[in-house]
Amino acid sequence: MKFVCLLCGISSLAFAGSSVPPDADEAAYPAIERFVEVLEAVRKRHPDVDKLAYERLVNHALEGMLGSLDPHSSFIHPEMARQMETDKDLNPELPSLGITLGLRDDGPYISSVAPLGAAAGAGVLPGSGLLEINGRKTQGVDLSDLLGQLHGHGGETSRLLVKSPAAPQPLEVKLVHRVVDQRSVAETKMWNKEAGVGYVRLATFGGGCAREMEAALDELEDNGMKSLIFDLRENGGGSLDETVKILGLFLPPDTAVVTTRGREGESEPMRTPDRQRRKREYPVTVLIDRMSASASELTAGALQDLKRARIVGELSYGKGSVQNIIPMGGGTALRLTIATYHTPSGNTPHHKGITPDVVVKIDDTSRTNFVKRCQINSLAPDERKVIEEWKDPVMEAALK
Repeated sequence: MKFVCLLCGISSLAFAGSSVPPDADEAAYPAIERFVEVLEAVRKRHPDVDKLAYERLVNHALEGMLGSLDPHSSFIHPEMARQMETDKDLNPELPSLGITLGLRDDGPYISSVAPLGAAAGAGVLPGSGLLEINGRKTQGVDLSDLLGQLHGHGGETSRLLVKSPAAPQPLEVKLVHRVVDQRSVAETKMWNKEAGVGYVRLATFGGGCAREMEAALDELEDNGMKSLIFDLRENGGGSLDETVKILGLFLPPDTAVVTTRGREGESEPMRTPDRQRRKREYPVTVLIDRMSASASELTAGALQDLKRARIVGELSYGKGSVQNIIPMGGGTALRLTIATYHTPSGNTPHHKGITPDVVVKIDDTSRTNFVKRCQINSLAPDERKVIEEWKDPVMEAALK
């Protein structure tokens, strides 16, 4: 009788809503029956009795199900949900390492891995248990303390002992932190004063970055800027609201720039602010690379679609999805992808990125040198001289 109720409960969730999954309705029952058969076979035969509680097995099965959908969906175990409820400002993402942490009954684990981050490069898999950080055990340590141990500056190394779901023994990996600039507008200058070429590098779409961007543009315009190079390389995104406001600096008021499409159809478009303090009609060139993601891709894509800017660089990252936190029973929750973002033409960068108007091949040396240039004030004199003399191929293409 217990399993009949389980079947009914799960099937009612599966069929809720106005749209039906692609499988026929009757396909749910044999699939759920198979799940219950496996569940009972595991409980009957596995020797480690301490791990066989229904709650634990089902939660870990749900973790695998969510993780199989996309890199941004995940199951939030009760331990993690409680931590998030206690600390409203807790952010489990570690962009410098390309991982997101979670908590489950057996301790901290890596709930998701950014495809192009340091962890992905080292072969770390989502679902891996995190056993040690720099030789210190993680069991019983508060999540906020673990996150503090894993924060690092660009170029620093963190040693993680992880237990991958695909390997029998734990493995130590050494991850080098990428530069994550805490300022939104990280660099502003006249790149070529005689030609009137201004330059702004936006490191992230953080809170208030539209005001920062507007102030930077005002300063450059007052100094004679006649064209702008807008650098979004290595920018992993951020606030959608700030993105729309920044687009409003370059596009006419009340311009439709972003829509979302989910199972329920397309949303009303998000529009630029209905007032614009200054008209900015000078040429704009946007620089992107393979780490330009999410809000960066929407910005580049919208300006490209509306013929407001030329895009230079390489194919962008390809994240154009919307995630919601959905509370569930048993103190759990889901971080679930529910829709995709679309630029004015209807294009979405999701899984395919933004293709530049001018494609530039970026080799590993140029990629490393650009990251160093973003932190040039922290370099040793000899290394700084090398970077100052380096010819940035993307900037060279943009200036042409």
